[in-house]
Amino acid sequence: MAGRRRKNGGASAGEGAAEAVLPADLELQDLYGAFAAHGLDDEDLDDAAVLVPPVKLPAEQELAEQAKAVPMFGYALALARWAAPHRTVDEFGDLVEEDRGPAARLLGLAPAEGEVPEEAEVEALRAWSLACDLDLVELGTTKDGEHVAVPGPDLEPAEQGDPDTVLELWLTAAGIVRELAVEADSLPEEEAGEEAEEGGEPTPEEGGEEDEDGLNEVEEARDAAAELLDEALQVLYETTAFADPGNETVPLGVLAALLVVPEGEEPSEELLGDITDVMVALDPMLGDLAELGLLDYRPIDPELFGEEEGEEPVVGEAPLDEEESARFGLVRLTPLGQYGIRQWLLEDGYDAPLVGDLAQGDAAELLRGVCESANVLPEEELRVWVAGREPLPAARELLAAARGDDAYGPLRRMLCVSALNLLGAEAEPAVREVLDDPELGGSARAWLSALGATDVPVPDRTMALWTVVDTFAAQLLDSGGDAALLRELVTDLPVKGDPAAWFGELWRVDHPYTADVLEAIGELHTDRAVAKEARKAAFKARSKG
Repeated sequence: MAGRRRKNGGASAGEGAAEAVLPADLELQDLYGAFAAHGLDDEDLDDAAVLVPPVKLPAEQELAEQAKAVPMFGYALALARWAAPHRTVDEFGDLVEEDRGPAARLLGLAPAEGEVPEEAEVEALRAWSLACDLDLVELGTTKDGEHVAVPGPDLEPAEQGDPDTVLELWLTAAGIVRELAVEADSLPEEEAGEEAEEGGEPTPEEGGEEDEDGLNEVEEARDAAAELLDEALQVLYETTAFADPGNETVPLGVLAALLVVPEGEEPSEELLGDITDVMVALDPMLGDLAELGLLDYRPIDPELFGEEEGEEPVVGEAPLDEEESARFGLVRLTPLGQYGIRQWLLEDGYDAPLVGDLAQGDAAELLRGVCESANVLPEEELRVWVAGREPLPAARELLAAARGDDAYGPLRRMLCVSALNLLGAEAEPAVREVLDDPELGGSARAWLSALGATDVPVPDRTMALWTVVDTFAAQLLDSGGDAALLRELVTDLPVKGDPAAWFGELWRVDHPYTADVLEAIGELHTDRAVAKEARKAAFKARSKG
């Protein structure tokens, strides 16, 4: 799938579409600091690599069970088994007329007795077509010239729930449906309806240049629809990755706004029209994908459309309550959908990590991996790593890995403290062992005090000042230069009534980030006198090297 170019990731988009809250309504930069960490400004974003956030996925066995529970996929499996030992088909591989009713009854789409509705037969034919596309049934011709279908070799392992087989088949099916959804959206409305009824490919009438122009228009429309769908799926992938469990549902209007509204802008009347157009374009495509279990989707309520031909529903004209907002469409990416989109991203060469990928080695590998990765959820990686480990040896391993005066040292120590918090009180003996360590002693004392310990010795002046620099440096590295967050930290620094004396001590601290920290304080502190002393101290720190 193509790398998307989302125009907006902020809350303002959602406010224009409907009064509904986007589960992870944060900008990409805010979510994982990737662009800021690499020094990219707005002009660089179009050329920047698309960074994909890590996601949590169930085990493949569970995903395979979910895939088998998807009705259309289950129908294809059932019809493939029904074809045994062989089933007569027409020259196109479709079910013959007399088998279509029984097939619909087999799938529970029609009553056991009486007339079979035409729509039930059409649904059965769609399921049979999917079975053929997946090679769950194989087509051939007998010596007598009879066209027949027999079960394919993947049927039995798929029925038995082999995860590799099931997921490969499901992913193929999802790709087919995705392509068909785009093809249908790229056709004029009347022609699309005719093709849906006939089940065939669009066939241009003879007409020379007019035919060629028409084909070009269809191809351009198809490309545009494919790009729109890819962008929408990737936005859903990102919002789902950061949503709290149970809050993954996104209003269709919010999804459309994220794709339309330029970052930092409020939706204008013109943009609201564009949002509506995108919603209407996405609606049938998302509905098609929901049939294969990629999405849970509540489509746009048809009653929202005006009675006059071509009139579309209008979003954003007035605040809506939750139920009214839902009538404009709701979409939730399922675990299967996350799995499918991730596979497509990997096939296209993107780095699409899983939560826990960085937590497979020792503590040194964990902390180094989290520090060096742009698209990572640190807390989740730490949580995976500590799970099932004995707290005391795990704490000792983390503390040993946190030492060092390299560029990532402060960030490693901050992450170590976060991991110790996850380990809890059982890590206390290991923390007490490093109270006199010049790099770890300050944060160890703070951790024990937060735990409620009352016998924690006060650090000497050298350790206290070094810890101030180290802690602020970690925030500089972790925030990616977020001025608002850093300014809040600056105001909490223990600068008393004599900033010159305090900074006179601080610039002498032997820490690789001393000058950087002082420069940040000098730029961000709201007290002009304090900021001036910080800048002077930064100059001295640079000069002493």
